[in-house]
Amino acid sequence: MDDDFEKKLSIKDSMEIEENTSDSEKIVPLLRKFLGIQQRRAEAYSKLKRGFSEYMASGGELAYRQLCSEITVEFNDCSKQVLEMESLFLSPDYCRVDLAQLLRAVQDQEKQKLHLTATIQVLKKAGRPSERLVSHENCRYTNPREHECVHVHEITEAAGTEEAEADAEYDNALKEAIRGVQDAVTTINEHLEEVRYEIAANEPE
Repeated sequence: MDDDFEKKLSIKDSMEIEENTSDSEKIVPLLRKFLGIQQRRAEAYSKLKRGFSEYMASGGELAYRQLCSEITVEFNDCSKQVLEMESLFLSPDYCRVDLAQLLRAVQDQEKQKLHLTATIQVLKKAGRPSERLVSHENCRYTNPREHECVHVHEITEAAGTEEAEADAEYDNALKEAIRGVQDAVTTINEHLEEVRYEIAANEPE
């Protein structure tokens, strides 16, 4: 009877070991795939940043819009794949709510980072209020060389103060967005360290 009990205990122990090994074998490839997706996101951001710099230098609106469309498709695909992984970790096959929450936290930060990156680009495209180029579309032309400019106005102390306030508001908005992106990047990197730690802990020796 004791022998039977020991055999059952031994079988149970070996089953648990196999189960744990099996779980590890499933978890590691998924987490590695997630890191690969994060690498794709990083490359997409680099491409977007490069494309925006070229747009600001040359003013190629069409090329920049095309790039934005391509980057949007890339980010959407990355998000879709991460959401699928999140669902897998929540499923009975994995039962790893902690890893699902970790991926969700990264997703939230990526969403914030993308939103703020777009805000930065919109602000930089517009430029500081006091430095924006004046458009003469609504001015009246008496001949090709002379026109009545609707922008000509007497410079007063009130107008100067208003412009300074607009510049300050612009500067604060830009700084806040840049700081927000930096905070998101820091948080994402911390979460990625947790993912790498999880991979190391589950990798077969």
